[in-house]
Amino acid sequence: MAASKKILFILTSHDQLGDTGKKTGWYAEEVAEPADILTKYGYEIVFASPKGGKAPLDPSSIEAAKDNKTVKDFLNDKNIIHKIDNTHKIEEFIGKESEFAAVVYPGGHGPMFDLEHNEAALKVTAAAYEAGKVVAAVCHGPIALTDVKLSDGTLLVQGKNVTGFSDDEERSSKLDHAIPTLLESKLKKIGAKYQKADEQWGVKVVTDGRIVTGQNPASAPGFGEAIHAAIQAQHK
Repeated sequence: MAASKKILFILTSHDQLGDTGKKTGWYAEEVAEPADILTKYGYEIVFASPKGGKAPLDPSSIEAAKDNKTVKDFLNDKNIIHKIDNTHKIEEFIGKESEFAAVVYPGGHGPMFDLEHNEAALKVTAAAYEAGKVVAAVCHGPIALTDVKLSDGTLLVQGKNVTGFSDDEERSSKLDHAIPTLLESKLKKIGAKYQKADEQWGVKVVTDGRIVTGQNPASAPGFGEAIHAAIQAQHK
């Protein structure tokens, strides 16, 4: 069977960073870098979010990537921004998981608030994985994998090698008190085999079969390449 050439990116709908008064949302680099790489490999990116419609962009991520040509080109691409301003609701893809080669969760702090327990996202992710698809998440995105339960009752990432934004990086950002839970701590608590780069903000991408995770914004390009590699590995 030929590989599907569509990939579902699930973005956050949440734009408030706890009680800090700051805005959050999806992180530019963690969407732009993997989307750019995967598009060059011939995949079509489809965007969804919990509420549908416009998915909020974390303003701090625009500033952080001001010298990144890939991100700038992505944010200036009217076709892409039109899609992100008109995301599908995640519910639309329940039962259609086999249409996609992968389900991808980019980071930003937004997912910590609205993708940890999102029923539609949990269903789509579990069904995609059980249909032999790749499931991938970067930075704060892996929070969306932590409650995914497979049909045999086991948690998707239990016993799996994964990474994600570290508790040390969260504390360095002084945002550990602004979010509902710490990602590294939760991954360890549910029995995932958490790994991280030797230094904060270092590149770390982990592939365990059809589960691909990246630690932070610096890991976004390698994360994109690893998604493609994991999809290819299913069709050899």
